[in-house]
Amino acid sequence: MKKTILIVDDNNTNLHTAREALSDEYRVVTLDSANKMFIFLEKVEPDLILLDIEMPEIDGIKALKMLKSDDLHKDIPVMFLTVMRNPAIEAQAFNMGVVDFITKPFSKLVLLNRIKNHLNIGELIRKDVIQRQNEQFERQATFFRRLNNGTISVLANVIESRDEAKIGHVERISNYAEILANAMFTHENYSDMRNRISNVGSFVSAARLHDIGKVVVPESVLNKPGELTPEEFEQIKHHTIAGEKIIDQLINATGNVNFLHNAKIVALSHHERWDGTGYPNQLVGHKIPVQGRIIALVDTYDAITSERPYRSAVTHERAVEIIMESKGTQFDPTIAEIFYEIHHQFRTINESYV
Repeated sequence: MKKTILIVDDNNTNLHTAREALSDEYRVVTLDSANKMFIFLEKVEPDLILLDIEMPEIDGIKALKMLKSDDLHKDIPVMFLTVMRNPAIEAQAFNMGVVDFITKPFSKLVLLNRIKNHLNIGELIRKDVIQRQNEQFERQATFFRRLNNGTISVLANVIESRDEAKIGHVERISNYAEILANAMFTHENYSDMRNRISNVGSFVSAARLHDIGKVVVPESVLNKPGELTPEEFEQIKHHTIAGEKIIDQLINATGNVNFLHNAKIVALSHHERWDGTGYPNQLVGHKIPVQGRIIALVDTYDAITSERPYRSAVTHERAVEIIMESKGTQFDPTIAEIFYEIHHQFRTINESYV
């Protein structure tokens, strides 16, 4: 697409000459006053303005000052057209931001070369500015990713440190969730999962906060070596509702809705069961958010393959059997089948923590 050159001069001969010189390579617009130029600029922004200095009503210097004081037009390069070179006016104009002077009468070759040079310089400057902005945005994005991940890790470690039996649980859950979610993305039954989870990395980070609500559960209950009383189990169950409320507070405080949306869903729904006997809302089947269905399975796998004060860990093979026996009751049957196809990847993670 041709670049647009706006020529403003009250002399028709100059306008005609400039148009003849430039129209083969540029889209040329000619106007005979600065007033008309400002009306034109309300609709179109040219790539460069050739502006006569000596014009009635609004001369070139005044027009340049008006252009540079307007945020919408201040970055348009301006070249002055002049009959006589005046060092004082040139110094003033350069200080105001004019990029060059063209002495009239001008030759076609000189005019073309001057314009090409300034447009090329402007393009290089714009590219450099864009590159610098992109680099700055990337540095900021990297910083906030690190801040976000660091905050998540600190929160998750605080929760985990209160539950002596679950050291390493958060890290393993993250790894298992990533493996299972990636496998689900390619499965025909979950072709729309990207619309619900969007980004695996964000979901995996959110999974680290699934037990954040346990901050409200007494450590004596979390670390009790024997069977829980009904009242104590109710305290444990409440961590799902507490987790949702805590993450709601984080959303309100930070505005980080995209990432924390997954965390909120996971915190509330990861103990729901496919058959509706889970907690806290006794959701059934596909009414359970897919994020919660994933974490329900990987959380159970990690729980039964890890040592507890009140029982021994089961083998990987037995854990797979338990999960497959529970498909359609505790777990989404399709997710369980996908897990079965890739369960050897879980074994690798599990064995790396032994």
